[in-house]
Amino acid sequence: MTRRLYAFDQPDRFVAGTVGMPGQRTFFLQARDAGRIVSVALEKVQVAVLADRLNDLLDELENRGITETVEEAIDDDAPLDEPINEAFRAGVLTLGWDGDTEQILVEAREQIEDDAALEDATLIEDDEDGPDLLTVRIAAPAARAFVERAVRVVASGRPACPLCGQPLDPTGHICPRRNGHYVN
Repeated sequence: MTRRLYAFDQPDRFVAGTVGMPGQRTFFLQARDAGRIVSVALEKVQVAVLADRLNDLLDELENRGITETVEEAIDDDAPLDEPINEAFRAGVLTLGWDGDTEQILVEAREQIEDDAALEDATLIEDDEDGPDLLTVRIAAPAARAFVERAVRVVASGRPACPLCGQPLDPTGHICPRRNGHYVN
Protein backbone atom coordinates (compact mmCIF):
# COMPACT_ATOMS: atom_id res chain seq x y z
CA MET A 1 0.00 0.00 0.00
CA THR A 2 1.28 3.47 -0.84
CA ARG A 3 2.41 5.55 2.09
CA ARG A 4 0.39 8.63 3.02
CA LEU A 5 2.30 11.69 4.22
CA TYR A 6 0.52 14.40 6.20
CA ALA A 7 2.78 17.44 6.61
CA PHE A 8 1.85 20.55 8.59
CA ASP A 9 4.13 23.57 8.91
CA GLN A 10 2.81 25.97 11.58
CA PRO A 11 -0.75 24.57 11.51
CA ASP A 12 -3.70 26.64 12.74
CA ARG A 13 -4.18 24.07 15.50
CA PHE A 14 -2.25 21.07 16.86
CA VAL A 15 -3.76 19.37 19.91
CA ALA A 16 -4.24 16.13 21.78
CA GLY A 17 -7.83 15.24 22.55
CA THR A 18 -10.25 12.43 23.23
CA VAL A 19 -13.55 11.03 22.12
CA GLY A 20 -15.71 9.04 24.53
CA MET A 21 -16.30 8.74 28.24
CA PRO A 22 -13.46 8.27 30.77
CA GLY A 23 -12.51 4.62 30.80
CA GLN A 24 -13.59 4.22 27.18
CA ARG A 25 -11.82 7.18 25.59
CA THR A 26 -9.94 7.12 22.32
CA PHE A 27 -6.98 9.51 22.22
CA PHE A 28 -6.04 11.51 19.14
CA LEU A 29 -3.40 13.89 17.88
CA GLN A 30 -5.11 16.35 15.58
CA ALA A 31 -3.64 18.92 13.22
CA ARG A 32 -5.70 21.50 11.33
CA ASP A 33 -4.57 23.91 8.66
CA ALA A 34 -7.11 25.86 6.61
CA GLY A 35 -9.71 23.25 5.59
CA ARG A 36 -7.52 20.19 6.15
CA ILE A 37 -7.90 18.14 9.36
CA VAL A 38 -5.87 15.03 10.16
CA SER A 39 -6.58 12.90 13.24
CA VAL A 40 -4.18 10.16 14.37
CA ALA A 41 -5.25 7.69 17.07
CA LEU A 42 -2.83 6.76 19.84
CA GLU A 43 -2.72 5.47 23.39
CA LYS A 44 -3.12 7.56 26.53
CA VAL A 45 0.40 6.72 27.65
CA GLN A 46 1.77 7.97 24.30
CA VAL A 47 0.07 11.33 24.84
CA ALA A 48 1.46 11.53 28.38
CA VAL A 49 5.02 10.65 27.31
CA LEU A 50 4.90 13.02 24.32
CA ALA A 51 3.78 15.88 26.58
CA ASP A 52 6.47 15.06 29.15
CA ARG A 53 9.30 14.82 26.62
CA LEU A 54 8.12 17.91 24.74
CA ASN A 55 8.07 19.81 28.03
CA ASP A 56 11.64 18.63 28.77
CA LEU A 57 12.76 19.75 25.30
CA LEU A 58 11.18 23.17 25.74
CA ASP A 59 12.79 23.58 29.17
CA GLU A 60 16.20 22.63 27.75
CA LEU A 61 15.80 25.09 24.86
CA GLU A 62 14.88 27.84 27.33
CA ASN A 63 17.87 26.99 29.55
CA ARG A 64 20.16 27.32 26.55
CA GLY A 65 18.56 30.64 25.59
CA ILE A 66 17.37 29.29 22.25
CA THR A 67 13.70 30.05 22.85
CA GLU A 68 12.14 32.65 25.06
CA THR A 69 10.04 31.72 28.05
CA VAL A 70 6.40 31.94 27.15
CA GLU A 71 4.52 33.61 29.98
CA GLU A 72 1.04 33.00 28.65
CA ALA A 73 0.37 30.08 26.35
CA ILE A 74 -2.62 29.95 24.08
CA ASP A 75 -5.43 28.27 26.03
CA ASP A 76 -7.29 25.73 23.89
CA ASP A 77 -10.05 23.80 25.65
CA ALA A 78 -12.25 23.35 22.57
CA PRO A 79 -13.21 19.83 21.53
CA LEU A 80 -11.48 18.15 18.62
CA ASP A 81 -12.47 19.43 15.20
CA GLU A 82 -14.95 17.33 13.29
CA PRO A 83 -15.09 15.18 11.34
CA ILE A 84 -12.81 12.94 13.36
CA ASN A 85 -11.67 10.34 10.84
CA GLU A 86 -8.76 8.25 12.05
CA ALA A 87 -6.03 8.51 9.40
CA PHE A 88 -4.01 5.78 11.16
CA ARG A 89 -2.97 4.53 14.61
CA ALA A 90 0.39 5.83 15.76
CA GLY A 91 3.01 3.31 16.77
CA VAL A 92 6.15 5.45 16.91
CA LEU A 93 6.34 9.09 17.98
CA THR A 94 9.46 11.17 17.46
CA LEU A 95 10.35 14.61 18.61
CA GLY A 96 13.05 16.98 17.42
CA TRP A 97 14.32 20.54 17.12
CA ASP A 98 15.04 22.19 13.79
CA GLY A 99 17.61 24.86 14.61
CA ASP A 100 17.47 26.40 11.14
CA THR A 101 13.78 27.25 11.34
CA GLU A 102 13.61 27.29 15.17
CA GLN A 103 10.68 24.92 15.18
CA ILE A 104 9.75 21.81 17.11
CA LEU A 105 9.17 18.75 14.94
CA VAL A 106 6.65 16.11 16.04
CA GLU A 107 6.26 12.95 13.97
CA ALA A 108 3.76 10.13 14.34
CA ARG A 109 4.36 6.96 12.31
CA GLU A 110 1.74 4.36 11.63
CA GLN A 111 1.77 1.31 13.88
CA ILE A 112 3.12 -1.73 12.06
CA GLU A 113 1.38 -4.91 13.17
CA ASP A 114 3.86 -7.43 11.77
CA ASP A 115 7.03 -7.62 13.91
CA ALA A 116 9.03 -9.05 10.99
CA ALA A 117 7.97 -6.11 8.83
CA LEU A 118 8.96 -3.73 11.63
CA GLU A 119 12.47 -5.22 11.79
CA ASP A 120 12.87 -5.00 7.99
CA ALA A 121 11.25 -1.58 7.65
CA THR A 122 13.48 1.25 6.60
CA LEU A 123 11.77 4.35 7.81
CA ILE A 124 12.84 6.68 5.06
CA GLU A 125 10.55 9.60 4.26
CA ASP A 126 10.85 8.98 0.53
CA ASP A 127 9.91 5.28 0.80
CA GLU A 128 6.58 4.91 -1.00
CA ASP A 129 5.76 1.66 0.81
CA GLY A 130 6.63 2.78 4.34
CA PRO A 131 4.19 3.42 7.16
CA ASP A 132 1.91 6.47 7.00
CA LEU A 133 3.45 9.56 8.58
CA LEU A 134 2.20 12.76 10.20
CA THR A 135 4.79 15.53 10.57
CA VAL A 136 4.00 18.76 12.40
CA ARG A 137 6.35 21.73 12.75
CA ILE A 138 5.38 24.23 15.44
CA ALA A 139 6.94 27.18 17.26
CA ALA A 140 7.76 27.02 20.98
CA PRO A 141 4.61 28.85 22.17
CA ALA A 142 2.38 26.41 20.26
CA ALA A 143 4.39 23.50 21.66
CA ARG A 144 3.94 24.82 25.22
CA ALA A 145 0.18 25.15 24.61
CA PHE A 146 0.14 21.56 23.29
CA VAL A 147 1.86 20.33 26.46
CA GLU A 148 -0.54 22.15 28.78
CA ARG A 149 -3.60 20.81 27.00
CA ALA A 150 -2.21 17.26 26.75
CA VAL A 151 -1.54 17.19 30.50
CA ARG A 152 -5.14 18.30 31.17
CA VAL A 153 -6.54 15.72 28.73
CA VAL A 154 -4.62 12.85 30.31
CA ALA A 155 -5.54 13.96 33.85
CA SER A 156 -9.24 14.29 33.04
CA GLY A 157 -9.78 10.54 33.04
CA ARG A 158 -11.17 8.35 35.76
CA PRO A 159 -10.15 9.14 39.35
CA ALA A 160 -7.62 6.81 40.98
CA CYS A 161 -8.51 4.43 43.78
CA PRO A 162 -7.13 5.90 47.02
CA LEU A 163 -5.88 2.46 48.07
CA CYS A 164 -4.26 0.91 45.00
CA GLY A 165 -4.07 3.73 42.45
CA GLN A 166 -5.92 1.85 39.72
CA PRO A 167 -8.62 3.78 37.86
CA LEU A 168 -12.08 3.70 39.41
CA ASP A 169 -15.05 2.96 37.19
CA PRO A 170 -18.18 5.03 37.92
CA THR A 171 -19.46 2.03 39.87
CA GLY A 172 -16.12 1.39 41.65
CA HIS A 173 -13.75 -1.58 41.22
CA ILE A 174 -12.47 -4.72 42.87
CA CYS A 175 -9.43 -3.53 44.79
CA PRO A 176 -6.45 -5.83 45.34
CA ARG A 177 -5.54 -3.86 48.49
CA ARG A 178 -8.96 -4.68 49.98
CA ASN A 179 -8.52 -8.40 49.38
CA GLY A 180 -10.71 -8.37 46.30
CA HIS A 181 -13.54 -6.40 47.91
CA TYR A 182 -15.42 -3.79 45.95
CA VAL A 183 -14.43 -0.11 46.41
CA ASN A 184 -16.74 2.73 45.38
